[in-house]
Amino acid sequence: MLKNYPAIYTDYYELTMAQGYFLSGRKSDTACFDYFFRKLPFKGGYAVFAGLSDLLEILKDYKFSDTEIDYLRTQGFKNEFLDYLKKFELTCDIHAAKEGEIVFNNTPLVRVEGNIIEAQIIETLLLNILNFESLIATKASRLREVAGDRTVLDFGLRRSQGFGGVQASKASVIGGLNGSSNVYAGLVHGLNVSGTMAHSWIQSFPDELTAFRAYAKYFPENTILLVDTYDTLNQGIPNAVTVAKELKESGHSLKAIRLDSGDLAYLSKKARELLDHEGFEDVKIAVSNQLDEYLIKSLLDQKAPIDIFGVGTKLVTAYDDPALDGAYKLASVNGQPTLKISENVEKITLPGTKKVTRYSNPDGSFYADGISLNDEDKFSVIEHPHFPIKQTKVDNMNSSPLLEPVMLKGKLKIDIPSAYESAEYCKDQLLKLNPEYKRFDNPHVYKVGISRKLKALRDQLIQTNSN
Repeated sequence: MLKNYPAIYTDYYELTMAQGYFLSGRKSDTACFDYFFRKLPFKGGYAVFAGLSDLLEILKDYKFSDTEIDYLRTQGFKNEFLDYLKKFELTCDIHAAKEGEIVFNNTPLVRVEGNIIEAQIIETLLLNILNFESLIATKASRLREVAGDRTVLDFGLRRSQGFGGVQASKASVIGGLNGSSNVYAGLVHGLNVSGTMAHSWIQSFPDELTAFRAYAKYFPENTILLVDTYDTLNQGIPNAVTVAKELKESGHSLKAIRLDSGDLAYLSKKARELLDHEGFEDVKIAVSNQLDEYLIKSLLDQKAPIDIFGVGTKLVTAYDDPALDGAYKLASVNGQPTLKISENVEKITLPGTKKVTRYSNPDGSFYADGISLNDEDKFSVIEHPHFPIKQTKVDNMNSSPLLEPVMLKGKLKIDIPSAYESAEYCKDQLLKLNPEYKRFDNPHVYKVGISRKLKALRDQLIQTNSN
């Protein structure tokens, strides 16, 4: 788990606002904030919620160090406010969806309630972690969806944005990948780590066969040979076959070959033919090189006999949709609901302390999410937030709360899940999502609606503020 984030891992304006609340005598005011995102990433039909475990690991020991206090003093913050930060402890309540949950846009996924200064200060940290890890987990889920039961590994550390690669590796496992090449992420998050050799290993020897033999000598139980350094079909694969025969004679076996360039569909088919002809039907074929869900789908549509995919750049950078537009918006102050008004109606926020109910079909598949005020009992209809003519009956549906208490009065209320525990939950939840939401082209739009009481409150506050 990530633990070494300082309390001042935040934006400057979070602290200026916090000092403003303090100096104006509002340090005992209470507030409720909602975290949600407005647009599904990758033009997809769903997202995977990730990052909660890292966030909670940091928040459970959230304090300002003397070094941080001294630095803030150099930035002009008042001594009385800094004295407050010296004794700072979180006492907030946090309700959140489970890590690995399948989620949708405009649905509150985290609710933070408590002291307004505390709830304000953690905004940047919360957004930074949840936005990034949810984005990567969603990308990984799409890779898993198209790859089926084949092995998919994260190979992206060298192309990731600094230490964000650690979170990317963890999030990719939550989204469904089997493991990572990232050794540090393996240590921190307990991930399965995997890797073989680079072209430099082969180039460092007098010839390719000598390089293969040396690797097999030192790693006989896990020999995977990179066969495209010089000539894949005429040299690389024949040399791999030679080493496979030598391993077999010594009581071991070649685990796999890897292709990292060229026409992967054509080369994998030819490699399979050569390996099978020599009696090595069990040797797997791994591929890498700028893979994403679309290229993997294309390879499999071409019946490429590939067993293992190593995905790097386009996974850890969330290639083609590099940021999740998650937002953290104030919903109430001292128990009084509030909202943000925008000329763009989709950016008008939902006021008040709210809960989210997930409705399911009789077969257990997801049907809709309903957002309502926290004190509402059952209701029969949810409405589209901006088009009231679009209504959905939910009175006869199975239902369950989406948000659960994860921190109360600053104390953890759940056991922080491991990456693989969250991955297993994600896998189970994806089975409840119908295929039309998972397709890459024009996925079906999942129903997210609001209760009539919440809609009436929002409309009333809009009218009041407009007047």
